[in-house]
Amino acid sequence: MNALSPAPSILESSGVATEQALRHLQTALAGADDGELFLERSESEALMFDDGRLKHASYDSTEGFGLRVVAGETAGYGHSSEISDAAIARAAEAAALAKRGYSGAAAEGPRQTNAKLYGEDDPLASPVFGDKVALLQEIDAFARARDPRVVQVTASIAGERRQIEILRADGRLLRDVRPLVRVNVSVTVERDGRRETGSSGAGGRTSFHAWVSPEHWQGQVDEALRMALVNLDAVPCPAGEMDVVLGPGWNGVLLHEAVGHGLEGDFNRKGISAFSGRIGERVAAPGVTVFDDGSIPDRRGSLTIDDEGTPTSRTILIEDGILRGYMHDRLSARMMGVAPTGNARRQSYAHPPMPRMTNTGMLGGDTPKEEMIRSMKRGLYCANFGGGQVDITNGKFVFQCTEAYLVEDGEITVPVKGATLIGDGPSALTRVQMVGDDFCFDPGIGVCGKAGQGVPVGVGQPSMKIGGLTVGGTSL
Repeated sequence: MNALSPAPSILESSGVATEQALRHLQTALAGADDGELFLERSESEALMFDDGRLKHASYDSTEGFGLRVVAGETAGYGHSSEISDAAIARAAEAAALAKRGYSGAAAEGPRQTNAKLYGEDDPLASPVFGDKVALLQEIDAFARARDPRVVQVTASIAGERRQIEILRADGRLLRDVRPLVRVNVSVTVERDGRRETGSSGAGGRTSFHAWVSPEHWQGQVDEALRMALVNLDAVPCPAGEMDVVLGPGWNGVLLHEAVGHGLEGDFNRKGISAFSGRIGERVAAPGVTVFDDGSIPDRRGSLTIDDEGTPTSRTILIEDGILRGYMHDRLSARMMGVAPTGNARRQSYAHPPMPRMTNTGMLGGDTPKEEMIRSMKRGLYCANFGGGQVDITNGKFVFQCTEAYLVEDGEITVPVKGATLIGDGPSALTRVQMVGDDFCFDPGIGVCGKAGQGVPVGVGQPSMKIGGLTVGGTSL
């Protein structure tokens, strides 16, 4: 395995003296409140094996910079894929227009950290390309041999190495090298002309070593196959209002979408979130504690420093049902008079940062999931979610269940298809009746979209019972 060697400075290797770039930055930030020069160099590789053959293979390498000037609530941003003295000078001049006569006081820079949250193995170096192709072929053969009803297998592997540098006006140059890997398996089965699909994915900020071991990818194949076979037996889901038990782990995506986005600082400083101005109020049932933590080693949503250079941390958002705080970048923190939480994120150098989640979850309680199931006269057990939609201003959501079961008289009866959960985040949190003892994170598959930017995230929760959710289905 090849270690992530200390990479040369992006600036210096591009032929730009750090001192010269600093002069451009300092000139642009004179009289501004905040800003930085953000530089990025990324390499990524993706392979997909589909229909018994290698269908897609790609390698991408990108680099560039973004220069930001923040004056009050206004931000100017210039970016380029050309890292040169002339390009930085042009971007600095353009971004400085945000000041327009503004005179502010430079904010104190982020504190430094010695934390090291990722491994040192380069995911693009090992396994080599040929071994990755052979692995995908082996996954395909294994899945097809697992069950005669398997008619289609799709397996993919993706990795990236992202080096970032943040130059501050005080001359500090902050650096981070971020690995990221993911392995996905999708299996389609057929019986009597009916086809259903199941999928499984996993990954994190590590090398491929853990994810390509046979015991791991074979487990992913078995999980994808299990879900597909369950869906073969699924009946149309009844519609109506009923109690719902959510399984642990990935189902935290409902919390992420319906509640998490509403707790991001930019929405709250603008007063457009359903949680705006409610610090100290009860917004959830007792026992509900929600956190965001970007400092967990190797997790998909973790960062040693955020994209402004602030070290990530654990932030309690809701504590025992009481709203305690929001997730902040430096701008929203300054405008709201609090400390940044390390939640500034950007998709790439071409995008300005904004408050975003990292690894968001709800702490576990002490109730076994089986007890929740037994407590329901008629309800729905949702084991896995698919996609969903949410309105940030009121928290209203619609989520599709990819694996769900009808519960009758305290027992799981039949799997159902076409189930959707409809409600709003703030109300759903107040209806939490039981919190499970089985907290876990998702396996490392989350991608969050906001304002046209996508970033990797993690979600997690224990099983929990919510009373009186509206279930949309295909049967009355």
